[in-house]
Amino acid sequence: MSQLKNDRYLRALFKQPVDMTPVWMMRQAGRYLPEYKATRGEAGDFMALCTNPELACEVTLQPLRRFKLDAAILFSDILTIPDAMGLGLYFETGEGPKFHHPISSKMDVENLPVVDPELGLGYVMDAVRTIRKNLKGEVPLIGFSGSPWTLATYMVEGGSSKAFTKIKKMAFAEPQTLHLLLDKLADSVILYLNAQIAAGAQSVMVFDTWGGVLSPRDYQLFSLQYMEKIVAGLTREYEGQRIPVTLFTKNGGQWLEAIAATGCDAIGLDWTINIADAKARVGDKVALQGNMDPSVLYAPKERIEQEVSDILAGFGKGEGHVFNLGHGIHLDVPPENAGHFVEAVHKLSKPYHN
Repeated sequence: MSQLKNDRYLRALFKQPVDMTPVWMMRQAGRYLPEYKATRGEAGDFMALCTNPELACEVTLQPLRRFKLDAAILFSDILTIPDAMGLGLYFETGEGPKFHHPISSKMDVENLPVVDPELGLGYVMDAVRTIRKNLKGEVPLIGFSGSPWTLATYMVEGGSSKAFTKIKKMAFAEPQTLHLLLDKLADSVILYLNAQIAAGAQSVMVFDTWGGVLSPRDYQLFSLQYMEKIVAGLTREYEGQRIPVTLFTKNGGQWLEAIAATGCDAIGLDWTINIADAKARVGDKVALQGNMDPSVLYAPKERIEQEVSDILAGFGKGEGHVFNLGHGIHLDVPPENAGHFVEAVHKLSKPYHN
């Protein structure tokens, strides 16, 4: 980690001593920043922004110019893999992602290719290389992917869903079809994340946005076992540097012990769990990332500081905490509030590291 001017984030993931708790924000490159909106306008639309390495680099770096964040995260979308598999990703204004060719049969699954990331997703690797070069070793770069279960939900539902009836119908009526899909996706995610690591990502994260809609048994069966497969298949050391992996299941607080047993380095927490409880359950095994409710960023400065203070006190002394929001920053949060948040984490966390 010696090539970095600020390696606080990586050190925290490996539970090594730091001078203050590192902080970054999910969706820190995004719509709450006016400069992001301007760059997106220049690109034309969201996918044009994702597939342009120079513009993806620009929006990745924008929040770092404003705030003293301890990591950059690749600007991309979790649905790049299904798009590269030929499902035809597009975005409807105000409705989120959709697919022209959703998965509806076993034959659809059998016909899906496992994506060669340098071919089908070369624009992502070009973005990673461009960002690493432009970061100039200031802070580490996080690469990421969606989890197989989360990707499958979008691919089978055809877009976002509230009840997840199509994917759950597949899970219970045709489980072998769903397992075939999840296995193919896990293989693709392994290749994709390892390609990001080879291109320059110094840490990787798997976003299991929809794992929390499953029962405990089905979470293990349809989500966690495939994330465990990914963890086992990842490059954990590259060019002499250890590469940490973080798993994040939204609404996954009840399964922390099982997530920690996958061999990951860190678990992302949403705001529905108390961080002191999480640490008591798994703290010596893995680092913890989280876990302020993003809506606190609407509050006055003093209230934001109080929340930061409470979460820091909950984690307490000791290493292995990366401060973050429990999910992505909301698009109408004032940027100065995000700045207060980052400053508060750094200022208030120093007494916990000595």
